Amino acid sequence: MIPHDIHSIIKILKKEIKNWKEPIVTEISRTRDPFKVLVSCLLSLRTKDETTAGAARRLFSLGDTPEKILKIDAEKLVQTTYPVGFYKTKAKTIHALCETLLRDHGGKVPDEIDDLLKLKGVGRKTANLVVTLGYGKPGICVDTHVHRISNRLGYVKTKTPEETEWRLRETLPRKYWIDYNDLLVTYGQNICRPISPFCSRCPIAVHCRRVGVEKCR
Repeated sequence: MIPHDIHSIIKILKKEIKNWKEPIVTEISRTRDPFKVLVSCLLSLRTKDETTAGAARRLFSLGDTPEKILKIDAEKLVQTTYPVGFYKTKAKTIHALCETLLRDHGGKVPDEIDDLLKLKGVGRKTANLVVTLGYGKPGICVDTHVHRISNRLGYVKTKTPEETEWRLRETLPRKYWIDYNDLLVTYGQNICRPISPFCSRCPIAVHCRRVGVEKCR
């Protein structure tokens, strides 16, 4: 059994990530604008990254605050979010979200997970992403990439993303919490694909137990 060295894994990924295309939500997070992080994350759900990128840029060119987005015509908002997955529903969700932020939070995005989870359309993945990337506070965002790769490495043994989050909170050194999602999502999009991952050019292959991998390249 390959012993785990999470410190070496993180160190290698931090070095290699510079060679890979980063997710659009990560790019947007460099603005340190929690609202943009929140909205771009909502757009990204069940949507390819390049599609999310186009929709987010179009939307933020029209409005990058709750006040400005509420001034956008409903049909225009739908057209702007197209063709992200469930774009009509997401346009309505974003509009309702902006109303809630203005009415209940003074136009500001909450910085606590429990408060974020009360917002329509916000789940644990999105809430953790806003807290970590938007506010720089400790949290562990677990999406399909983080869940899959953490299990594939053999670092955790869980069945759902939520189980993975709680297990990582127990095992992952706190200093890696904020970076973990960025690293594994970028790694998952470029190397550790869901089907037939590129194990032959994986920089952390020596640390991986390849749990569930039936075919690789």
